[in-house]
Amino acid sequence: MSQRTMAVIGTGVIGNGWIARFIANGHRVLAYDPAPEAEANTRRMLDDSWSTLIQYGIDENAAKDNLTFVQTLEDAVAHADLIQENVPEREKLKKQVLASIDHYAKPDAIIASSTSGYMPSVLQEACVKHPERVIVAHPFNPVYLIPLVEIAGGKQTATETINKAQQIYDQLNMKPLVMSGEIDGHIGDRLMEALWREALHIVNDGVATTEEVDKAIVYGPGLRWALMGPFLTLHLAGGNEGMKHMLEQFGPALKLPWTRLIAPELTEDLKKKVIDGTSAQCGEIPIADMEHRRDRFLIKLMDLLEEEGFWPSERVLAYERNIDTVDR
Repeated sequence: MSQRTMAVIGTGVIGNGWIARFIANGHRVLAYDPAPEAEANTRRMLDDSWSTLIQYGIDENAAKDNLTFVQTLEDAVAHADLIQENVPEREKLKKQVLASIDHYAKPDAIIASSTSGYMPSVLQEACVKHPERVIVAHPFNPVYLIPLVEIAGGKQTATETINKAQQIYDQLNMKPLVMSGEIDGHIGDRLMEALWREALHIVNDGVATTEEVDKAIVYGPGLRWALMGPFLTLHLAGGNEGMKHMLEQFGPALKLPWTRLIAPELTEDLKKKVIDGTSAQCGEIPIADMEHRRDRFLIKLMDLLEEEGFWPSERVLAYERNIDTVDR
């Protein structure tokens, strides 16, 4: 892929993750963040993650010198091919920043928001010049390793923009998931939030500690979800009849009051339980060391997913047709 110029607006955890992925794939990055320590924090992050990026695989043109911090938003976006917005999750602020980006960016640039909550139709309302090139491109932390990016267009987004964005993110060694529609929270975050609410209730009610909740996922459903997700996992739970039998057998349980979709009140007592619990789980291990451990694991896991086939349906089709290359 030819070298592109990417702009990153806002360099917190997610913005820095995008910078690392863009740089690792050989692109130039123009970054803008008014925070005084922004550049120092980003360059420290790049230094800390560089060995991980090399292990994951970097482009021959990848170089930390391809990152330039600029003094104004205009300088960042004026010549960029893709502009990734990562400012805090406040609707008014995001709209203001996106409107400025729309004003200064070249007409064919893609404007992508990393928002974890807002729909693209809401965000593009303030973009009066070219709202058709505004999308949501929602990643997952750590952005430089996790391949999923949820792409959603708004009411004014052009199909051409979606197609072009899908191609760019695919070339960034990601797995772009183009959503059929738009919804607050998109797909991944809504699913994670549902589990998070249940986990908070369990801890709040004294049923389990944070460590016990984590173990329940890590050594149980999390192992299966990493390969198949919730639907195929339950499809296999139905035996030879698959989902049909599963729904007949376990469908009635959906009416039982097992789950609470409304989050518990985040009281000081619940906060203390969660903070103390997660701190005890880490012990004396620094957060940076925990992040390195996570990254090493993710690389191994993604290698395994690649070996098994990222989307299982491809292997299923190959199996049904007796194609010799099933076991790649």
